[in-house]
Parts: sequence; structure tokens; C-alpha cells
Amino acid sequence: MIFSSKAPTPLWRRALTGAALVVLATLVACGGGTSQLEPFEPKRMFAFGDETSHLTADGRKFGVNVLATGSTTAVDCRAQALWVQSVASVFGFVFAECNPDNIAQPQARMFATPGAKVADVSVQIQAQEAAGGFREGDLATLLVGVNDVVELYAQYPGVPEATLIAQAGARGVRVGQQVNRLVQLGAKVIIVNVPDISFSPYARAQDAAFPGEDRRGLIRRLVNALNEQLGITMLLDGRFVGLVQADLTWQAIERFPFGFSLNNISEGICTVPVPACTSATLKVGNTETGALADPGTYLWADDTTRISFGGQLQLARLAVDRVQRNPF
Repeated sequence: MIFSSKAPTPLWRRALTGAALVVLATLVACGGGTSQLEPFEPKRMFAFGDETSHLTADGRKFGVNVLATGSTTAVDCRAQALWVQSVASVFGFVFAECNPDNIAQPQARMFATPGAKVADVSVQIQAQEAAGGFREGDLATLLVGVNDVVELYAQYPGVPEATLIAQAGARGVRVGQQVNRLVQLGAKVIIVNVPDISFSPYARAQDAAFPGEDRRGLIRRLVNALNEQLGITMLLDGRFVGLVQADLTWQAIERFPFGFSLNNISEGICTVPVPACTSATLKVGNTETGALADPGTYLWADDTTRISFGGQLQLARLAVDRVQRNPF
């Protein structure tokens, strides 16, 4: 399977050695099913959620965009792929937003939108219902909730923590309900819960701005509240739903980043805002040679909560494993 046309093989292999392999093996075992008796072969795929899964109309990501060979402006949308692109590639699918081979009818469809929150997922699903609905052989991916956590956190301390935690839990319930809705409509679902953004550049900046208030701890508690209610609400039946526990993976990364071939988990790699960020607008990785940093070794893309290729790789590995192991 191809996760990125530009990702170096050594990075892939190094990340699956030692402690990282043990951690990943433990995490993927928690997805709601056992191995497939027969490989699941979807006929179509739909990506729902926020900018972590989004491609713009011209194939740009809300992370690092690799410049095409010989160009200073055009990007190679297949290089350093999004996690949903990696899942699609397993089945030979492409998105219309990244279709350089001009495949007549791309079987992967993009509904994820930048800035989307939990309430927006219902509208995204309705858009596919209006476009023809769902049928047997459909695979849906969903990752949403980071923007909700940031929105809720921003209301503190004007709104008490207990109220915010309850609201985060309510949004987790809504995500679970949308997962169940997709199942009822006939799709198999890969749901990624909210990654732990409590050590993102955004959270670190909040901690620094409010010393002694444990702002990072509050952000983690909001993430946990949303994910807990998601897990309680959704149908956790491996025949229909595969759960990717990104929160646990991110916490493992925080404890042992080098086990995941990540050299920097505290800063963003981009020097310009996404999605304008390209392989030419990255921080310097080697001050002696002036070589730019490797997006595969950074967890975060910018100074907020958006992830670099290093984070996309983690999501891709877990999601591909889940879709291949679940007894869909």
C-alpha cells in the first residue's frame, strides 16, 4: 500500500520498530472487532469531518504541501498524503480534488471541510444523501471534534469548567449519533476520536499565557470528555464500525516521540499559514547545512492544532489497520 509517493521508506520502517510497534499493536486491538474472514472491498468511500481530512479543490492540504518537481507554485497532491488518501489508496480510490491521472469517476468523495465542528457533520452527511445516498459497499471515514474543543476552551473562565466539560460530552454524544446514523444508512464507518491536543503548540501557548492555571490540563479534560461520550454512544460493533483511538496514540507520542520517528512534538513546522505552507516554506532543520526540516518528523504543522505529515502517518497506519482487520 502507498501512504505517500514522497515519504522515505526508512521513516516508515523506523516508525514500526521497537516500542512504537508494541504501542501501535496494543492500540489497534481496541477497535471493535477481530480480523476479517474475507477482505473488505468497498465500492465507494466518503470522507467526513474537518481540515485534518480535507483537500482543497486544487489538492492542497491544511498541512505541508509538497511542491511538484521543477515548480515553485504547483503542488504534488499525492505526496505526503492525508490519512484519508492513504485509506482510499488501499482500495485504488482517489479523490476528485487529487486526480492527476484524470480517472473518469473517482470513487472517493470529499465532504470534510476546514473549521468543521460536530454540528457540521450532519450537514455533510445530508449532502451525500441528497447526492444519491448510501448503499452496501460504502465506506465512511469521520474525524471531528478538535475545533469543538478549542471553541469550548475559549469560553473559559467565563463559563465554568464543569459546564464546558458537560458540553464537550454532549458533543461527543452527537458524534456517536452521527456514526450510528451512517451505519443505519448502510455505510461501514472508520471513526477516529479526537487526538489529544493538550500538548499542541496552541495548548502550550495557552499554558504559557496563563501560568499556574493548568490550561493544558483543561484542554485534555475537554478532549477526554468528548471522546468518552463518543465511545459510550456509538455502536461499537466491528461488523459496522472501526474505532481508531487517536487520543491514546497521541499520548504515547507525547511520552516517547522518538519511538514514532518524531523529532519535534512541540512546534509547528510551517513558517507560513496553512494551506499555503509548502515544502519550501518550512523551518530550518539543520542550522549547519541550512536544510529544511522533514515534515515526517514533526507532529504539528502550524502554531495551532493542525498536524504535519508525521501526524498524518500515525492516523493512516491506525486507520488502514482498522479497515483491514475489522470484520466488515
